[in-house]
Amino acid sequence: MLYTIAWILLVLWVLDFLVFHLAGGLIHLVLVVAVIVFLVGFVRGRLR
Repeated sequence: MLYTIAWILLVLWVLDFLVFHLAGGLIHLVLVVAVIVFLVGFVRGRLR
């Protein structure tokens, strides 16, 4: 589920960056959240 959320956030970031240019600062926050979700999922996967 974390990977699904991360992929959705990454896709939204790319779409906003390339197509819409709506909220410059906010969309970078979405990218940071997506990277954090990927890292948490990676660490949890490695620890199991």
